[in-house]
Amino acid sequence: MNQGNMFSISNRFRLPLFTAPICILICVFLLDSQARSIGDESQENTITDETAEYLRSYGALMKSYMNLSVDPCDDFYEFACGNWKNVKPPRQASHKRSNLLDIVYTLTDVTEQLLTRTQLAEALNVSSELLVAQRFYNSCRTAADFPAADPAYLSLIRSIGGFPAVDGQAWNASRFSWFNMSAHLTNYGANGLILEEIMPQYPFEPYFKLPELGFDYFVHTDNMVNSSSRAYTLNEKRMRGYLNAFNLTEDKISSVIDGVFDFWREAAAVEDKFGGESDQCVALEAPAFGQWRSYYEIAWNGLNFDNGTDPSQFCDFYYTELEKVCAKHQEAVANYLAMALLYRMDSKLKEKKLQKDHCLLTVQFTLAHLFNKLYMAEHFSEETHSEISAMVKELRKSLRQVLENAEWLDTETRREALQKEASITPVIGSYRNEEITSLLIDEIGKLSLADDSYAQSMINMRRLGAAIRRHNGRNFEKISNDSKPLELLLGMQVNAFYYNLDNSIYVMAGILHPPAYHRLWPDSLKFGTLGYLVGHELTHGFDTVGSLFDGSGQKRNWWSTKSEAVFQDRAMCYVDHYSNYLIPEINRKINGAETKDENIADAGGLREALAAYRSHMKQLQRRMEDNETLAPQNEQMPGLDLSPEQLFFLGFAQLWCADYEEEHYWEELTKEHTIDKYRVLGAVSNSEDFAEVYKCALGKPMHPKAESCRVF
Repeated sequence: MNQGNMFSISNRFRLPLFTAPICILICVFLLDSQARSIGDESQENTITDETAEYLRSYGALMKSYMNLSVDPCDDFYEFACGNWKNVKPPRQASHKRSNLLDIVYTLTDVTEQLLTRTQLAEALNVSSELLVAQRFYNSCRTAADFPAADPAYLSLIRSIGGFPAVDGQAWNASRFSWFNMSAHLTNYGANGLILEEIMPQYPFEPYFKLPELGFDYFVHTDNMVNSSSRAYTLNEKRMRGYLNAFNLTEDKISSVIDGVFDFWREAAAVEDKFGGESDQCVALEAPAFGQWRSYYEIAWNGLNFDNGTDPSQFCDFYYTELEKVCAKHQEAVANYLAMALLYRMDSKLKEKKLQKDHCLLTVQFTLAHLFNKLYMAEHFSEETHSEISAMVKELRKSLRQVLENAEWLDTETRREALQKEASITPVIGSYRNEEITSLLIDEIGKLSLADDSYAQSMINMRRLGAAIRRHNGRNFEKISNDSKPLELLLGMQVNAFYYNLDNSIYVMAGILHPPAYHRLWPDSLKFGTLGYLVGHELTHGFDTVGSLFDGSGQKRNWWSTKSEAVFQDRAMCYVDHYSNYLIPEINRKINGAETKDENIADAGGLREALAAYRSHMKQLQRRMEDNETLAPQNEQMPGLDLSPEQLFFLGFAQLWCADYEEEHYWEELTKEHTIDKYRVLGAVSNSEDFAEVYKCALGKPMHPKAESCRVF
């Protein structure tokens, strides 16, 4: 893989809140004429009453997240975020909640507005597609509670493998294939026993990760040891709810659930043989698993990507052993996969009042290219683009200084590194490809909606989502080999990316909302939030993966033997540091090896952003000295007794304020990003600047040792 993103999407693709009333988030966002711009040398010195009130309001919001009883030098995460989980507004979510990812709900509220923009849609020639979105949304809003036993769902399940718990003796075990049924599930974005991801480069073929067993709580050997564990009770409750819908007897329901858990335990034991690590699995000898051609026939219209029949795309050992387990538990596997499809269609509402969230999120993500076109036309201003561009320039100057001052780089390696930095292409908002965007929006217009069956409409919606996700791969022979991943076309998303193949960074328009950015904020806060995010992406060009590519995006070793040895040693410091963090909720430690590049990028981004802010303030000071009519701008946030640089670090930390349930730790444990709390603690405890700004004495938890981890 050769991309990186800020959040947990696909591995190595450095590419998903509402914290204030929507009228503040949206209306103030549009007050560009009142804004203070980093790139505007004639800084606006007049603070209007409206601006002052907004800043007071946002300062109070930031303060409400904090636990002021905690010494920031003891636990900066708790100091910055200790009360966030108690004040966050209720929203529909199937995963963890976090302050940064909650921008999704800001965009959801924008989506609700865009659904009414018929004149804008007409002007952009997407009015028929918007009508499709409106029809689905309206039917979703009026739908009753999720009907698991709806004939449309049952018909689909029977067509792809069957549901023995419901069909009884009519279910034919001799015709059942667990692998084929799992392949069919991928056509609806459902998680079965094939976990499909899409490679982020031409020809955009699929690749595979270990399947995630379970529903509301991913199961592992040590979290379902007894029926009182949370993993057991949550999954048991979910399955019982689905099976009850079919009026099965209590004995039958219990038998089905027991069977699924027996299957899970044996499947998890296969994973235990290699510790859940794909690299270790690949090293195990096993006969080739020969069923992948069926998957390509079912899910990819029989496409051959040259390596489409190559079983080395995923560990032969795992699937060979899983085949044996599935043969022993045929009925249980079929029941599990049937319920996995129901789970994909289910809104999973915790409260009925959150149904609007579910409906908006469904259209927002599935019909993303339509809403992106509307969003970019109405909500992304040239003024915002200019300011973000100016910030990126400041961050790049900071990165160059870091590379120039890295004394351990030899002359030739430093020259290559500086050449790579000089070749970085920044994209603010989104990448544009009107041809592909039009094709994808046309597909939305073809979506079939059943007026008399919301279940059938949802089935069709899920199938459309999977088809759009696979568009580039399914059409790779018709598109150019320098085509970009579809994610880069979506400005309306909460993300930022570094893309190794063309040495570019992307700051997507959707992330430009609080708590990541607001044009009215002090620059100290802007650099601590968005500046850090930009620096994070820039640093990915020089992490252990990015360092394998040169300035033109070619995979080439441009390192001297001596410099590379020092680089790897410095990277190992991060592995060791983060591997010491214990997650007490699940009694597991952070995987420092898996998360090292993200941790390196966090440290680099934070360091570069602070250096860029300091340089920016020196430039402002010089301009004020040259022009006595310019008044100094206020770099503090009203209501927070913090210096500008303390505010910088608080802004960074509050991006990662989060609320986890026990199951969410398991969900993120194997991802490439560190759990949010330890992401903050690891970054600041390795920052000499943080220790200086917050006056943390040597030996305090946030300043544990004099020499911290540092690559550049």
